Amino acid sequence: MSGQIHQVIQKIIDSRSHGNPALAQATSTKLLMKGIDCSKWGDSSADDPAMLEKVKQAATEFGVSV
Repeated sequence: MSGQIHQVIQKIIDSRSHGNPALAQATSTKLLMKGIDCSKWGDSSADDPAMLEKVKQAATEFGVSV
């Protein structure tokens, strides 16, 4: 299934920002510092199992359940 990485990233950003664009950008920056480039993944992006696991680990670190 494609787009799982994008969905998890969006869930992290939405959960942490609560609609605040500044917090959404800050969360995207934190993800980038963890090696996850949010702009690289979209709904039609093929899922890389290693990256999916990395994104799920970041979600756990941020306290977001996936």
